[in-house]
Amino acid sequence: MNKSDKIIVGISIGDINGIGLEVILKTFEDKRMLDFCTPVLFGSTKVVAAHKKAVNLETPVHGIAAINQVKEGKVNVLNIWKEEVALTLGNPTKEGGEYAAKSLEMAVANLKENKIDVLVTAPINKETIQSDTFNYPGHTEFLEDRLEGKSLMILMTDALKIGLITGHISIAKVAATITPELIKEKVATMHTSLVEDFGINKPKIAVLGLNPHCGDKGVIGEEDDAVILPTINEIKETGKLVFGPYAADGFFGSETYKQFDGVLATYHDQGLAPFKALSFGNGVNFTAGLSGIRTSPDHGTGFDIAGKNLANATSFKEALFTAIKLFNTRKEYKELSKNPLLIK
Repeated sequence: MNKSDKIIVGISIGDINGIGLEVILKTFEDKRMLDFCTPVLFGSTKVVAAHKKAVNLETPVHGIAAINQVKEGKVNVLNIWKEEVALTLGNPTKEGGEYAAKSLEMAVANLKENKIDVLVTAPINKETIQSDTFNYPGHTEFLEDRLEGKSLMILMTDALKIGLITGHISIAKVAATITPELIKEKVATMHTSLVEDFGINKPKIAVLGLNPHCGDKGVIGEEDDAVILPTINEIKETGKLVFGPYAADGFFGSETYKQFDGVLATYHDQGLAPFKALSFGNGVNFTAGLSGIRTSPDHGTGFDIAGKNLANATSFKEALFTAIKLFNTRKEYKELSKNPLLIK
């Protein structure tokens, strides 16, 4: 296939006992989706067939043995294993994690080699996927290890983009991890992504405070005044439109977030809890800052509903469309940046 025809979307199938394949198959149940891209699932036609039978879906797929056999207008399944794999839908197992890792590793290798244009990942189980060869807290850390750049997890909709200064670490480690250097790195990554991936020329970025009420002048904690505020002021001197720190409760309660192009939360749940309350089911997880584009739905493996034909594919569809849009915007920026006079 000529890579210039349609965007090739690589898809890792996630935990084989979860809802990943169900939302993938439901997404491409509408054949019009193939007008936008050429999908390649990294897995096995046998596993796909088992999921189709379990949830009574008839989405046609096209099995291939090598990436150069991809066909436009088909839901391609690249068979990366031949052995039979026993499914226990709804139950997390080590075998489920093992094959999720195989799918992800092969998909990322193809992204790195530009054999696919973007990657959309179905959910993994962070416990069962762990092994001697896969020792990462999640997708983001794995991708940063395999691709070029410094990653930033951004949960996004058209109206809200929340990045995380610290990601998959325990609360006990958050305060010590937030240093001026880390804040500067994450602000720089978000700023670059907003410009190059989203086409925002002068992005406004808000940084949330770490402590309740941003520490109340040191009464509740000193990090906001001693670390975060001075760093924001230093970044401002470079010309970036960065503001804060803001107390997270009032920031979201008063809808102040609507005044900004991007928001940086200091830790995982500070950003994801309000995001999912506002946008769950319609949001997308985007790994910014890396050489390759990766998105995913904003939900997990859904073991409780796996195999019951209850999974909603909306977030996966959004992840797919977002990956395509990001690819096109980043490509356009690179073309324009060859002639700086064309960038306003």
